[in-house]
Amino acid sequence: MFENLTTKLDKALRTLKGQGAITEVNVATTVKEIRRALISADVNYKVAKQITDSIREEAIGREVLISVSPGQLLVKIVHEKLTELMGGVHEPIKIEGDPAVILIAGLNGAGKTTFTGKLAKLLKSQGKQTMVAACDVYRPAAIQQLQTIGGQVGVEVYAEPESKNVLQIAQNAIQHAKETHKKVVIVDTAGRLSINEELMREISELREKLNPSETLFVVDSMTGQDAVNTAKVFNERIDYDGVVLTKLDGDARGGAALSIRNVVDKPIKYISTGEKPEAIDTFHPDRMAQRILGMGDVLSLVDRAQRTFDEEEARRINQKIRKNQLNFDDFLKQLQQIKKMGNIKDLVGMIPGMSKMMQDVDIDDNSFKPIEAIIYSMTPYERENPAAIDNSRKRRIAKGSGTTVQQVNNLLKQFDNLRKIMKKMNQMSDGGAQGMPGKNRMSKFRKKKKRKNKRK
Repeated sequence: MFENLTTKLDKALRTLKGQGAITEVNVATTVKEIRRALISADVNYKVAKQITDSIREEAIGREVLISVSPGQLLVKIVHEKLTELMGGVHEPIKIEGDPAVILIAGLNGAGKTTFTGKLAKLLKSQGKQTMVAACDVYRPAAIQQLQTIGGQVGVEVYAEPESKNVLQIAQNAIQHAKETHKKVVIVDTAGRLSINEELMREISELREKLNPSETLFVVDSMTGQDAVNTAKVFNERIDYDGVVLTKLDGDARGGAALSIRNVVDKPIKYISTGEKPEAIDTFHPDRMAQRILGMGDVLSLVDRAQRTFDEEEARRINQKIRKNQLNFDDFLKQLQQIKKMGNIKDLVGMIPGMSKMMQDVDIDDNSFKPIEAIIYSMTPYERENPAAIDNSRKRRIAKGSGTTVQQVNNLLKQFDNLRKIMKKMNQMSDGGAQGMPGKNRMSKFRKKKKRKNKRK
């Protein structure tokens, strides 16, 4: 996401490198390139001009410290202005009422149903008993799709397949939620166009009668400025509370994310990247600005990891690492957990500096398939004891996994290096600085010293 914008902004900001000071002349050139980058990313022209004018005024008014280069200072200013443009601070959704009702609205094909499942899973992971109401009665197989997603994320889906009364279905779902002690009901509605007056009246009535604590408008970020214009029209009709940007893992140029808050004056609450249930993040303007500038987003990466990784399993793996007993079964489990976190390229982009390095590298979940095939071709004994894999075993594993002996050798070598690194990190964490004794050794040293002092 934002690869082209990140590249162009990086190129624009590099024009100040090596400059001794910020002047009107060198800032004007850089700001011109930033404006071009924003417009090419499909940011509204007025918004692009507004932010770049603000960057220029701020840059010229700032003094450059001796320890900071003009380029570094401008990166800081651009980060501040991008953050400000996207809302400044994170605005969480409101969970109010018994049960709290969250109404989902948007255009056809924006990804509402998939997002509904993701949000249900996220709220469930936060300890909120959640239920989903299937109120898209027009699209063929919409109810079945939602039921499938509900089964995947472990959330109940309330549906009345024979009924076409959307308001009645939603009200019955809320009543059922009260009876079953659910805390949140997410109402998934049909996609609609602003020109379809009947459907627009329907969503307006749902908002009025259900009195939801939160109404979210789902936008396909790949539609660029069209998404912003549509969001504006819908806001005039239903006055929603927040925006959800979907499909940010596609060829989205980023314009919707940067323009929508400024044009509609409604906060972005969530972003969605990919089809996996875990591929959802709460929207933080400062973190998104970091991603756009290629600075990574470690906090969002940690959030995803905490939602995905099992705490008990993490403790078990940690114990095995401490004893240097990590095997291929453990490695395979960790690999599958990483895949659950979402699109691999998106995850790599959250690591500072990696988005630029991996720009032209095609990474997807299929990259792990040869590794998984090799591990699945090992016997339980071989997975537990990698050192026992000799040449004849390597040939059998390669044949069984559809790979080469060289690929098997590479994996064994990489796994061995991983174990060595883990062991070294474990020793350092036990003993503090490199070269210091570990905790156990230090404990023995103290006991020995104590005994000597007693004898004295």
